[in-house]
Amino acid sequence: MSRLVLGPLLRHVGERTATIWVETDQPCEVRVTCDADGPDVTAPTFTVHGHHYALVEVDGLAPGSARPYRVSLDGETVWPEPRSTFPASRLRTLGGPGTPLRVTFGSCRVAPASIESHGIDALSAFAHQLAADPAAGEGTPSEAWPSLLLMIGDQVYADSTGERMREFIRTRRDLEAEPYDEIADFEEYTELYRLAWGEDPAVRWLLSTLPTLNIFDDHDVRDDWNTSYAWRQQIWAQPWWRKRIVGGIGSYWVYQHLGNLSPADRAADPLYAAVREGTGDAGKAVDEFAERADQEPASTRWSYAHDFGGTRLIVIDSRCSRLLTADRRAMLDDEEQAWFDAQCTGGVDHLLIASSLPYLLPPAIHHAESWNEAVAGGAWGRRGAEFGEKVRQAADLEHWAAFETSFRAVAEGVSAVVRGERGAAPASIAFLSGDVHYSYLAKVRGMPIYQVVCSPMRNPLVGFFRWANVMASWRMMSAPVRLLAKLARVPRPALSWRLTQRPTFDNALATVRIDGRRNSVHWNTSDTETTMREVGRATLA
Repeated sequence: MSRLVLGPLLRHVGERTATIWVETDQPCEVRVTCDADGPDVTAPTFTVHGHHYALVEVDGLAPGSARPYRVSLDGETVWPEPRSTFPASRLRTLGGPGTPLRVTFGSCRVAPASIESHGIDALSAFAHQLAADPAAGEGTPSEAWPSLLLMIGDQVYADSTGERMREFIRTRRDLEAEPYDEIADFEEYTELYRLAWGEDPAVRWLLSTLPTLNIFDDHDVRDDWNTSYAWRQQIWAQPWWRKRIVGGIGSYWVYQHLGNLSPADRAADPLYAAVREGTGDAGKAVDEFAERADQEPASTRWSYAHDFGGTRLIVIDSRCSRLLTADRRAMLDDEEQAWFDAQCTGGVDHLLIASSLPYLLPPAIHHAESWNEAVAGGAWGRRGAEFGEKVRQAADLEHWAAFETSFRAVAEGVSAVVRGERGAAPASIAFLSGDVHYSYLAKVRGMPIYQVVCSPMRNPLVGFFRWANVMASWRMMSAPVRLLAKLARVPRPALSWRLTQRPTFDNALATVRIDGRRNSVHWNTSDTETTMREVGRATLA
């Protein structure tokens, strides 16, 4: 009898479609069945490095519905689990035009982990709270339910493994040899994902019943991933790196990326078509694809965009598609920048731009990173450049502020949208980000452009780094650091902004609530292991 290894995960949904992702222990036929008069859809598994996966695309659902479903493998029901205490998992579709939209998001989640070391898991507490909602088992969700969950980076930590993961690694190799207790290859990534998404029953249930979209950040591969050209040269000199990056990108494609796509976009993916049509193990094809994606960023697009009624969500890959050569550096390569410009238009009520890295940092940090980029690029000579590169890697100075050309290109795009030069201006533009391990809100002066940050879900910033970021958020710190950037001949930023809500450091999730032309954001922290409480809110439009 086949069994589930991980999942089911409810991934991309539309008004009438829903995608279910599963990993199984052997090749089999996967069936997703609704109630008597509902859809009944099957899909065969495909195999990558001895692991078996399927994406089942369900069509014919009603807009704004929440239908219970079952998963069967070769005719045997495996979900819901017989002794589960959670409500039935449901296929939750989006509502039609005019329906309110709620996007819950966050980043940076270490799991499994102890409360003593990492605090209460915001994602788990949120799952328990939703499970206790009387509407959890009904066909129409209550206002407590998000339309979707957006996880924007560091879903797994490949460079900082816990004891459970280290136990698995010990069964395969010597922890005293490189890469030590970091993830080494695709096989170890599969266990890392299983622990992160399958060990906590509450989180596993939540991911089975709440539509989820993802994008990676550095720790999904390694801290400071693609911070600079020098970093790439150094890391590729390591004999263990090829298996690590190939396994990281290949597993991301399987576990995260495929579920971000609409059925039409997934059908257009040539690798997915080849994997599904093949009869053997597709590991070699996935490895070749992953290595090419790292070596030739323009060969693959990880970014994606979806329209939800009057709201457009653009999710930007700010890691793998970077342009890093001896002569040029950009957050987005030329093809990716052109794609973003094509998506960044008006004619919508709201524009949500998700980037794992905050676009608008506290101003003092922005100036420090722009100064560092100029110095590392030679503004203060060769020795200054060597010093600047060391500081960049030591202090993680690799956000949008450290990519001046890309920062300005995006600023020009969103400013044009606000001015109505790319269609009717939206009521708001909000960048949704994580990464920095604290939450805050910033607003561009004179424009309805916001930076909403929510981080971490479970990996709090402590000690010196917390206080350093608190001080960096003080307005008085901006001027002296800006003067330093000016001495490195850095022009003034293309936008002017200020923090309107100061940093908070709790494990948290944020929810953007959109209703027509109105838009607000609410931050909630894990008050207990089973409840959340609001710790901040703001009106954006």
